[in-house]
Amino acid sequence: MTISLKKGQKVDLTKTNPGLTKIFIGLGWDVNKYDGGKEFDLDTSAFMLSPEGKVADEKNFIYFNNPKSAEGAVIHSGDNKTGAGDGDDEQVKIDLAIVPANVHKISFAITIHEAQERNQNFGQVSNAYVRVVNEATGEELIRYDLGEDFSIETAIVVCDLYRNGQEWKFNAIGSGYQNGLAGLCKDFGLDV
Repeated sequence: MTISLKKGQKVDLTKTNPGLTKIFIGLGWDVNKYDGGKEFDLDTSAFMLSPEGKVADEKNFIYFNNPKSAEGAVIHSGDNKTGAGDGDDEQVKIDLAIVPANVHKISFAITIHEAQERNQNFGQVSNAYVRVVNEATGEELIRYDLGEDFSIETAIVVCDLYRNGQEWKFNAIGSGYQNGLAGLCKDFGLDV
């Protein structure tokens, strides 16, 4: 049974699902009709963070140009440049059993590629969601629908997976940024 969350809610992931190690994070969205005339390209990124909230190594920043973490714990499915069709637009697979011990949290973001050049923002995006799926069974465990609370933002941190002792938890974040992927990278300790 799927647990539906609202912004700011947290839920146990592994404690309530004993033995769960392989999951994927599915992210999806639709683009509103508007007269800008340019294609929308939304991208998913994962930041593997230290206890201080920073990316310790560039290899711990997973996105379309670096689709796999060094140890293979986090793997990006590839860049969907249109977001057309039903279901997940992009996915990130996670093997919780092999996430390095120095990674305390994995933050997931959606950004708009070339947002400033194309004059695009999340006010033009609808039906955005994130879900956690048990890779072995295909069962959707957690779903967070982001709602329509965004306007000028060009990046959104949608959720975190984080350690709580030996267990993993899920946090529905839904926090918008105006400085796109570059702003997120800077906040997470990366130089771009």
